[in-house]
Amino acid sequence: MARIAVCPGSFDPITYGHLDIITRAAKVFDEIYVVVLNNSSKKPLFSVEERIDLIEKVTRHIPNVKFDSFQGLLVDYAESVNANAIIRGLRAVSDFEYEMQITSMNRVLNDKIETFFIMTNNQYSFLSSSIVKEVAKYEGKISELVPVEVEEALVKKFNENQK
Repeated sequence: MARIAVCPGSFDPITYGHLDIITRAAKVFDEIYVVVLNNSSKKPLFSVEERIDLIEKVTRHIPNVKFDSFQGLLVDYAESVNANAIIRGLRAVSDFEYEMQITSMNRVLNDKIETFFIMTNNQYSFLSSSIVKEVAKYEGKISELVPVEVEEALVKKFNENQK
């Protein structure tokens, strides 16, 4: 039986912290579906298609990564791709309580799918997409926070929004 995992997130945009989690999970699982949440309650900077495109570009060196998007219950999506695991990244203790609630609910909804937490590398423990967007908006240096493809996309997006 293949070990298939789903790594969900908004990825608006994908950061080196996300890549750290995806890269390490890809060493453990046969296939990783990196799936963009289409959350209607948030106002993302990038469209779902743009986020998937960026993920595809920056993970092309990881052969067992696939890309997708979804709306609805994560466990339903996981079941649809025959995943037996969900990967969640943790940055700090403050992430744990929220993640524990989500994991507990997912277990109630489908107890055949396990959640695995991966602590991000310490150098990325402060990093979030929101912080990256805020720094990029004011033309701050983000080259150590995101891959060059993401940096270029952010610069382009903020230049478009200023016109």
